[in-house]
Formats: sequence, C-alpha cells, structure tokens
Amino acid sequence: MVAPHCRRAAIFRAVVLYFSLVANPASAQIVVYDPSNFSQNVLTAARELQQVNNQIQSLANEAQMLTNQARNLASLPLSTLSQLQTTIQKTQSLLAQAQHIAFDVQQIETAFVTTYGSASTSASSAGLIATAQTRWRNSVAAFEDSLKVQAGVVGNISSNGSTMSSLTSASQTATGALQAAQAGNQLLALQSQQLSDLVAVVAAKSRADALEQSRITATESQGQEQYRRFSTRSGYQPSNVTMFHGN
Repeated sequence: MVAPHCRRAAIFRAVVLYFSLVANPASAQIVVYDPSNFSQNVLTAARELQQVNNQIQSLANEAQMLTNQARNLASLPLSTLSQLQTTIQKTQSLLAQAQHIAFDVQQIETAFVTTYGSASTSASSAGLIATAQTRWRNSVAAFEDSLKVQAGVVGNISSNGSTMSSLTSASQTATGALQAAQAGNQLLALQSQQLSDLVAVVAAKSRADALEQSRITATESQGQEQYRRFSTRSGYQPSNVTMFHGN
C-alpha cells in the first residue's frame, strides 16, 4: 500500500509536467540561419541604395542646370543707353544750331539760287555788295558752327571713356551668356555713338569748307560783273598807263 505523502508528490509532479507542456507546445518554431538568402538580401539592399544615390545625383545635376540657366538668363545690371542717347542728343543739338544755311536741302538750293549763283546783271552795285557781305557772314558762321561741334565732341571723350571702363568691367564680371552679350551690345552702341560724333565733325567741317569755296567762286563771278560794268561805262576809254617815268 502506497503512503499518502508519496501519492501527493506524484500528483504534484504530474501537475508541473502538464503546465510545462502547455507553456512550451511541441509545435514552437525554431530560427534557422540561411547564408544564401542573407547574401541575396544584402545585394538587393545595395542595389536599392545605389538607385537612391543615382536619383540624388540626377536631382543635383538638374538643380545645377537650372542654376546655370538662371545665370545665363540674368540681365546685365548696368545700362548705359540713357547716357549714350544724351550724348547723341547734345551733338545733334549743336548741328541743329547751324546758322544762316542749315543742313537742309531746300535751304541750300535756295541759297545757291539767290546768293551763290552767278552775279546778276540787273542788280545794283549796292545789291552786289550786300550779297557779298551775306556770303561772308555765312562763311564766318559756318566756321563758328564747325568749331562748336568739334568742342562738343571733344567734351564727349571724357564721358565716353568712363562708359567704356564701366562696360568693360561689367563684361569681365558677367555671370552668364546674356550678361556678356548685353555688355558687348552696349560696347557696340558706344562705338556707334563715337562714329556719330565723328560724322558730325566731318559734316560741320565740310559745310564750312563748302560755303567758303562757294563764297570765293561767287566773289569771282561778282568781280567779273563789276569789271564789265566799269569797262562799259559811258566815256571810259581804255589806254596804256605808264607807272614810272624815265629819266
């Protein structure tokens, strides 16, 4: 016959065994390390990381391209157009101040019909003298106008030099193609303005020279007319004149 305390110990062991089986079922999973699968996962992750890096680099390149485009489209902060226009207007104003006979085709045609043509055979001696004085005043005024234009152009040299320095500096520090092109265009505009000044000087000087040559030619014609009148006066007889009497 089994002792009661032995029976109680057996029951206790059975209960412990039961609960241990319930807490750790026989179907529990066991973690297994697979080297081949691990390597494949590492390669996949590396490829994905490389793709991400490529996308980042592509975005960086696009950002740089947009930055360069913005620089190429940026306008030059310096503009000398207003200054060049003011200089040209000054020279044009001097040319517009031409006295008596301006740079006008109609005025020139009228002047050469009335003042610089052949001496009139019907005009009085006082009229011939008045016409000669008009021609002389025209020549003097034309030379004065020429000197004024030359003085104005010389005065433009200083401002043109300052403009050229500014444009050259802006061209050298241009950040994009548009700025460089605009600086170059403004330098060409400056050269055009300087050529305009040169044309103005040549035109003013040529006008003065032409009027003076016309005055000389008209004076010769007037002299011939005055001699004709003198030689055909009533009672005049041409004769030899002895300037020095012999001993």
